[in-house]
Amino acid sequence: MRDLSEVRIAVIGLGYVGLPLAVEFSKKYPTVGFDINANRISELLKGHDSTLEVADEDLKKVLLSNPVEAKNTSKGLYCSDAITDISECNVFVITVPTPTDQHNRPVLTPLTKSSETVGSVLKKGDVVVYESTVYPGVTEDHCVPILESVSGMKFNEDFYVGYSPERINPGDKEHTVSKILKVTSGSTPESAEFVNNLYASVITAGTHLAESIKVAEAAKVIENSQRDINIAFVNELAKIFSLMGIDTASVLRAAGTKWNFLKFTPGLVGGHCIGVDPYYLAQKAQELGYHPEIILAGRRLNDSMGSFVSNELVKLFVKKDMKVKGASVIILGFTFKENCPDVRNTKVIDIYRELAAFNLDITVYDPWANPEEVLHEYGIQIVNQLPEKPYDSAVLAVSHNEFKDLDIRKMVGDGVIYDVKGFLDPSIVDARL
Repeated sequence: MRDLSEVRIAVIGLGYVGLPLAVEFSKKYPTVGFDINANRISELLKGHDSTLEVADEDLKKVLLSNPVEAKNTSKGLYCSDAITDISECNVFVITVPTPTDQHNRPVLTPLTKSSETVGSVLKKGDVVVYESTVYPGVTEDHCVPILESVSGMKFNEDFYVGYSPERINPGDKEHTVSKILKVTSGSTPESAEFVNNLYASVITAGTHLAESIKVAEAAKVIENSQRDINIAFVNELAKIFSLMGIDTASVLRAAGTKWNFLKFTPGLVGGHCIGVDPYYLAQKAQELGYHPEIILAGRRLNDSMGSFVSNELVKLFVKKDMKVKGASVIILGFTFKENCPDVRNTKVIDIYRELAAFNLDITVYDPWANPEEVLHEYGIQIVNQLPEKPYDSAVLAVSHNEFKDLDIRKMVGDGVIYDVKGFLDPSIVDARL
């Protein structure tokens, strides 16, 4: 295996996962960040990250201005959409998305395409590390054959593969990539040690070398599945306690006084990880003839919460003798989590669509989300500025800091306020999860 002093890294995919990792690697190694999105590359070369995962000043500290500079440096980051710019790299880290389709089946197309890209420049002795969340077996059974086919080289003789699952938490400025312990693995003992040492050189939190690539893949996919199931449990409690007229937050606060009670809270479960990863594990289980009961039950429960919130809001309209059809409602927040521009797999869209089915007049206000991205991905209009007009109701869907100082009761008068996040003063809301 190569010595770390010889490493030249290419990070394939410069999104929420890839860019922070590329920046971290570039502090110690010559690094090329590759992405097929030319607009994304143009933005990064100007020193700006629209995902806000990397501060502009931090990006500019490591940014290299041209490929010539990138070839003649001992460290730093050059961003490119040209395959030729990664041809001299010898370590390729693939951080592309692994989404699901409309039927919740895994979509491996980004992994396939990125593997073809890397295979076209793969050289003898190179190492390819995958970070994308997958079900156990994808790296070796799906990706490796593509690398072999395109490169014409032999796995574990000419090139090697590793898997180190991403653990990025979008919007979290405390648990950044270098501060989260990294699971690593490799296709041979020597490559595993190399991959582990490579990550250990930049991850201050340390590493855990897994016994195999499949173990590392499985560890990642169950992390989010476990969290999904725990949230599903409290979401089901919220539905039950709503029927009983009991405040769920009060129940959880009381139960939380026991030292070993797990403190999860109800809510919408979206995003690219928790709302997607369980389907990857379920798909593989079903291929093997096992129908996962708990995993899919948790997914169904969490996927139902947007509909539940919408129906509860309409019930409150009826209780207050308010007209439903044509009533105005403002949804506060659209991103999948607070203080973050990430709208991937946001479940706020479920609330929107359910309310639209009741013919309500809906405004979505989110100071963080990109209106053009939302329009492209979801086909709806949102606003970044709060309209100065009254509403019949408000749904607090995301707990952005900007919403702390809003006088929401003044906005809706005697109308309905539904707090999905348990973020608002309980005295002003009509209901909350």
